[in-house]
Amino acid sequence: MALDADTGKPVWEYKFNIFQSDVPPHRVGWASPAADPETGNVYALGVGADVIALSKDGKLLWEHSIGEEFAAFTTHGGRTMSPIIDGDLVIVSAAISSWGTAANRSHRLVALDKRTGDIVWVANPGGRPYDTAYAAPTIAGINGLRLLIVGLGDGGIHAVKPQTGEKVWSFVASKRSINTGVVVKGTSVIVSHGDENLDTSELGMIAALDGSQTGDIKTTKWAFKGDQFGFSSPVIDGTRVYQVENGSRLKAFDLETGKELWRQALGTVQKAPLVLADGKLYVGTESGKFFIVRPHADRAEVLSEVQLPLSQNSVQQADGTPEPILAGAAISRGRVFFVSSDAVYALGPKSPKATTGYAVDAPAEKGDGAPALLQVSPTELVLKPGQTVKLRARLYDDKGRFLREDTSASWSLQGLKGTVNAGTLTVAADPVEQAGLIKATVGALTGESRARVVHPLPWNETFESYADAAVPPGWVNAVAGKFSVTTLDGQKVLQKAPDGTIFKRVRAFIGPTDWSNYTFEADVRSNTRRRQMADIGITAQRYSLVLYGNSQELTLEPWTPEVERSVKLKYAWKADTWYHLKLRVENTSDGGVRARAKAWPTAEAEPTAWMIDKVDPIGNRQGAPGFIADAEFGAYWDNLKIVAN
Repeated sequence: MALDADTGKPVWEYKFNIFQSDVPPHRVGWASPAADPETGNVYALGVGADVIALSKDGKLLWEHSIGEEFAAFTTHGGRTMSPIIDGDLVIVSAAISSWGTAANRSHRLVALDKRTGDIVWVANPGGRPYDTAYAAPTIAGINGLRLLIVGLGDGGIHAVKPQTGEKVWSFVASKRSINTGVVVKGTSVIVSHGDENLDTSELGMIAALDGSQTGDIKTTKWAFKGDQFGFSSPVIDGTRVYQVENGSRLKAFDLETGKELWRQALGTVQKAPLVLADGKLYVGTESGKFFIVRPHADRAEVLSEVQLPLSQNSVQQADGTPEPILAGAAISRGRVFFVSSDAVYALGPKSPKATTGYAVDAPAEKGDGAPALLQVSPTELVLKPGQTVKLRARLYDDKGRFLREDTSASWSLQGLKGTVNAGTLTVAADPVEQAGLIKATVGALTGESRARVVHPLPWNETFESYADAAVPPGWVNAVAGKFSVTTLDGQKVLQKAPDGTIFKRVRAFIGPTDWSNYTFEADVRSNTRRRQMADIGITAQRYSLVLYGNSQELTLEPWTPEVERSVKLKYAWKADTWYHLKLRVENTSDGGVRARAKAWPTAEAEPTAWMIDKVDPIGNRQGAPGFIADAEFGAYWDNLKIVAN
């Protein structure tokens, strides 16, 4: 939403759906939007990893479904990193997996061209994530090197070159995800977390790193452990660091030594980060109070303490308690803006103060010297047979600074049928699935782009052409989700292998995100053990048709926790028996979407009537086909058929 800063009246709002996610409704708004001073554009990341680019007037410029293209791991926590803009890039992150060399699940950074939405680079600086995370990213210059520094779901804080995604250093701090941002002064990087440390059972830490290092950082300048700094990010004020721990105690530390200087109780529960402006700290608490505090060398002076009204229409399940505040304040033109569970507030003069400039990062310096990296852009592509696309070979120096675009690069294909000349790729028109690389070479430097080519409609797949243990090319999340072809009762099928870990529940996607008005059907089968059955289904245009085993239900759902647009039917079905699922989704002329579905044993004839017929007034107008399963003991699919309506 955009609000008039003088009156609070809405100027515009843009609504977009959540789909294929486990995030509950009261946790859909973790990430703050990012506004670009150069273009006026606004960028947002939804909890399903949908990247939205809007004009300053709230009109859609482009969107990118990272959630489908990379099978984003979305949890009940809904933790989502706010986008950050650097030069021509908007950078987001999510716990995602894909195919090929990027098939493993990892908390990756994804940089997109802020004007077109093309993916420029994907970075994987850390290890396997324990959870999702929403640490605020920071751009900082340390010893002449521009860095993007952010905590991720693997418990580490990582620094990469923001224009190339190259890893510079990592510091693993916690056994769980990092949800706090960092703050930088000189070469000192202040990091923190609220979970278990690696070397002690104590919870929480605040520490200083030497950010001029490279590689895996093992030691700190100083560290204070035992206070849980799990949510609220730190700020630096001269020689002091301020941060609020989970119990809402504001603390001050000496920047050089880590010595605690003073503490000030603010409330009982804390999420919101501090904001420092005009020599004062502005912060709200989850206890429903907003504070203005003047920090001194030896104490905190509370200038204002206001309790908010009792919540009456909460988006945070807080009705009847003082409105909690989870987000940081925004300060502009002499005013302070913040949001609670129920409202948006503005403090300050009726007339704004004059603008003297923007608090933005210094622009990246122009590159200099010899090329050190060759970047091929776009770096991730989803293509159709016969499609033509233009790629660029871009050179950067050893500091990650752009030098020039090189038109003399030599190009080649690996694993793809087609031609590439002077960066123009033309995919072969063969109606087959394929996935591979487009490589560029300039001198001794090589860069590459990944492309998957999807099978056109109509699409029939019996898996008979695949060897056992094979994974169809370019299927997203198939490897991480432990999908592969196997032989069952003498015929080839797709298996979701038994898995008792967090990977027992997965989504996989097999087509482009822009398909619409199609019907997907498949045979499905569940294993059973100790009377426990799997949940198994198919997805079309962001709607899933799922057979729930233990509850014996057939469900149509666009977004699992959201019940208004879902349909549930009691449906008795058996383990170790094949059933056929059929899901037809079509857009209606009034902007809605009609989804019809049926299920029956494959040994019986198809029933004439649809079992589910649902019109969604705020429907998903396009989306990729795929699979969904919660299968601790394994599940199977066969005889896939996807046709245009």
